[in-house]
Amino acid sequence: MELDVGFDGKRENAMAMLNSMDPTLVPTAPPADFLTLTGLTKVYPTPRGPFTVLDGIDLTVAEGEFISIIGHSGCGKSTLLNMVAGFTKPTTGEIRVQSRLVTKPGPDRMVVFQNYSLLPWLTVYDNIDLAVKTVYRDLRKPDRQALVEEHLEMVGLSEAARKKPRQISGGMRQRVAIARALAIRPQVLILDEPFGALDPITREELQDKLLEIWREHRLTVLAITHEIDEAIYLSDRIVMMTNGPAAKIGEIVSVPFPRPRNRQAIAEDPDYYTLRNHLLDFLFHRFALHDED
Repeated sequence: MELDVGFDGKRENAMAMLNSMDPTLVPTAPPADFLTLTGLTKVYPTPRGPFTVLDGIDLTVAEGEFISIIGHSGCGKSTLLNMVAGFTKPTTGEIRVQSRLVTKPGPDRMVVFQNYSLLPWLTVYDNIDLAVKTVYRDLRKPDRQALVEEHLEMVGLSEAARKKPRQISGGMRQRVAIARALAIRPQVLILDEPFGALDPITREELQDKLLEIWREHRLTVLAITHEIDEAIYLSDRIVMMTNGPAAKIGEIVSVPFPRPRNRQAIAEDPDYYTLRNHLLDFLFHRFALHDED
């Protein structure tokens, strides 16, 4: 059953009512394929002839899954996410979200980049407000304001609403980028190494904030990371890419740890080291980068 009654509070009330129901009375069904990538290839013309970046990518993602993609530089991770976002078209194959063919960018798929991509002449508030206005053009100003303020509070930036990006830290800027992406209510959140430029402490804080938001909204997330520990902590499944050119999905592993997750508990679990060593073996032995690569 789908509830879509606007932003006037009725949707929230309906969802609260559903959440309060006895879960034993609500029938459950196996997760359906929500995001599907079928036979994807990406080939670029070059003076030396066609250059194949990705070759035969097949992946199905259930609604609400958190998927991380890891692999060496040059294996086509960003190219893959750009195709899911609609920035680039596949040479062959197709991408579908809830059976709808992806042919261009859309508000159902929002990207958070490593470099924040904020408009420096706008305030924190206005960066988010502009995105909401662009997508929900008929939304009344009080409802739009409430939506922006809700997401500022969600990422802990209500006090910084009137500051410009240059006046806040890198971690705060990335929170703005996440809030902006979430404020338009996307179906798929695409993360292109969003924490790569942050210091370790800020990185862990934002990982926890992201998981908190993900648990609350049950977004479908597709993320790139170079950090194995980050992939383990965040993900339901980890997609490991072979080396490029003509990169493929080499292996997909499931992360066995229950949610919500605790860093210390995971670090003390023997399965953590088994999984971590398996990922390291894939990257640095089975598909190690060599000088000629």
